[in-house]
Amino acid sequence: MISRLFLFFLWAAVPLAAVERPNILWITSEDNDKYWLGCYGNKNARTPSLDALAEESVRFEHFFSNAPVCAVARSTILTGVHAPSQGSQHMRSRHPIPASYKPYVSYLREAGYYTSNASKTDYNFEINDKSLWDECSKSAHYKNRGKDQPFFAIFNLTDCHESSLFPGKTANARESGKISATPRLNPEEIHLRSYLPDLPEIRQDVAIYSDFITLMDERVGQILAELEKEGLVEDTIVFYYSDHGGVTPRGKRYLKDTGVNVPLLIRVPEKWKKFSPFSAGEVTKEVASFVDLAPTVLSLLGTKTPAYMQGRAILGAHRVEPSEQDYTFLFADRFDELYGIRRGLTDGRWKYIRRFTPSYSAAPYSFFQFGQRGWQAWRQAWQDGKLEPRFNRIWEKNQVVEELFDTEQDPWEVQNLATDPAHRMRLEAMRKALREQMVEYKDTGLVPEPFFAELAPSSPIADYVSSREENWSSVVDLAFAASTGEAGNLPQFVAKLSSSDPLERYWGVQGCLLIGKKANESSEALTALLDDSHAAVRAAAAHALVSLGHREDGIAALKKELNKKGNDFAQLNVCNILIQLGAQSEISDEWVKSSQSKKRRKYVQRIAARLAQERGL
Repeated sequence: MISRLFLFFLWAAVPLAAVERPNILWITSEDNDKYWLGCYGNKNARTPSLDALAEESVRFEHFFSNAPVCAVARSTILTGVHAPSQGSQHMRSRHPIPASYKPYVSYLREAGYYTSNASKTDYNFEINDKSLWDECSKSAHYKNRGKDQPFFAIFNLTDCHESSLFPGKTANARESGKISATPRLNPEEIHLRSYLPDLPEIRQDVAIYSDFITLMDERVGQILAELEKEGLVEDTIVFYYSDHGGVTPRGKRYLKDTGVNVPLLIRVPEKWKKFSPFSAGEVTKEVASFVDLAPTVLSLLGTKTPAYMQGRAILGAHRVEPSEQDYTFLFADRFDELYGIRRGLTDGRWKYIRRFTPSYSAAPYSFFQFGQRGWQAWRQAWQDGKLEPRFNRIWEKNQVVEELFDTEQDPWEVQNLATDPAHRMRLEAMRKALREQMVEYKDTGLVPEPFFAELAPSSPIADYVSSREENWSSVVDLAFAASTGEAGNLPQFVAKLSSSDPLERYWGVQGCLLIGKKANESSEALTALLDDSHAAVRAAAAHALVSLGHREDGIAALKKELNKKGNDFAQLNVCNILIQLGAQSEISDEWVKSSQSKKRRKYVQRIAARLAQERGL
C-alpha cells in the first residue's frame, strides 16, 4: 500500500503548470459609476460590448468601491484589507503598512500564474508597485506567459478618467478621432440627475462623457475579441468593474452611490461553473465590494482567505455566503490637497454617512476637479447666488454630521432621512454598526496624518493603533462624541484637553471647536495647547480659538505653524484650516513661493502652486 506521505510528495513534484486552473482577466475602467452603462439601465448609453458581456455574466447591482478615489481603493484591492486598517487612506500618501499584509499578486505568482498589468498601479503605500508583477507596462500582456502557464491579467482603461472632461483633453480626443467632433447626445435633451443643478456646462459634460464611455466600451470589445481569437474564452474567468464612481460633480470623492456604487460583471465559462453559484445573465442583489476581490482571487486558486484579509470570497472553492447583517464599509479622508474625514455603511439599500469634520464644506474635496467646466459653473452659480437653496448646501461650511438614505426609493440620495423620527431606529442601528466597524478595523483615520511621523516615526501607523487595541474603542467613542458638536458634552472635552494621550487631546479640541462660542470656558486650556508637542493638536487648538470667537489669536497661531519646518502634512493641514476659515490671504507669498519646491511633498506643491496662480506670483 502506497503511503499518504509518498503520494503527497508525488503530487508536490508535479509542475504547477500541469495543474489545470482558470485564467483570470480583469478589465477595469476609470471614474464611471454603474449608471453610465446600458446594461445598468441607462437608456441613452451606447455600450454594446459591455451589454453583451452582461448577458453572459452575473451582474452585481450592489458592488462598491470602498473609497471613491483610485489610489485608496487600489490599496484595498491589493491586500484585501480596508485602507484605514493599513494607514493608506490618504490619497497618494505612500505611508508604510504592516508587513503581514501580503498582496494577492504574490499568491498568484507563487501558484505559478503569469501576472501582467497594463498598466495602472498607484497602490498608495510604501512598495515598488511594478515589482509585484511579472510584467507591468502599457504593453503588458498575457501572451507573454510561458507555455501552458495560467495567467492573471489586468487591462486598465483610462479614456474615461475625469480629466477627459478638461477642455484640452476633450479637444485632443476630438482631433484624434477618439470621439466625434460633436456629442452624440443633445445636451438639452439629457435627463439630468436630480442632485445636479441644471446648468448648460453640466449638461454639456454629461453629453461629452457619454461619448468617452462609448470609447471605453469599444476597448472592452477589442480585449474580449482578442481573448476569443486566442481561443481562451472557455479557459478564462472575466471580471469587468470600474475603479470608483464619477465623473460629473458629486460623484468621484463622495460616499454617495454615484461615487462608490460601481459596475461588476463576471463571466464564468462552462468549464469553471463549479466556482460560481450564479448563472449567465443573472442579476444579483448580493452586496460585495473591493475588499472582497483579493479573497475571491485566492478562492479561485483553491486557497482559503488569510486571517488578516477583511473581505469574503464571492466565487471559488471557498466562497462565503453573504449575511443579511453585513454592512459594506466606506471611507473618505484626504483626497489630493484637502482633508476631511467621512465614513459610511451600506447594505445595498440603506446608506449611512457620518462626517467627523463637519466644519469643512462638502465641496470641493479636491481642486483638481475644477478642470471641468461643470464644476466651475456650479461653483460660480453658487458664488453669484443663482442656485436653488438645495444646490448651495454642498458648498456651505458646517455640514450635517449624519446622513441616512434609502437608495431604493431615492437612488440619487437627495432626501436625508437622518432627522426623520420614522427612521430613528435604523439610524441608531447603523450608527452603532459604524462605530463597531471602526473599532474592529482599528480605523487609523482617527489619527490625523500629521501625527503619523510623530507617533510612528519608523513603523506603520497601523501598528501604533494595534498597540492601542485595549483602549481604541474609547478613542472611537470620543471622535463620535466630538463630531456631534453637542454642548452637553463640553465637560468631557475640556477634561480631555489635559490628557496625556495626544489623540484624546486632539479629539477633545475638535469637540470644543464644533461647539463653538458656547465652549468659551475652554479658551484658556486651548490657548495652552498652542504649545503642544504635536502639530495637529496645535493647529486644531488654533482653529478652535477662531471658532470660539478669538479669531486674531487663532490666525496668528496658524501663521506661526506655517513657519515650522519638517512635517509637510502638518503644513498642508494648516493650509486647509486657513482656507476653510476664508483666511488663505494670511498664507504669506514667501511660503507660497518656497513651497513649490520639488523637495516638498506633491500636494504641498500643488496647493502652493494654486495660491501662486491666484495671486499672479
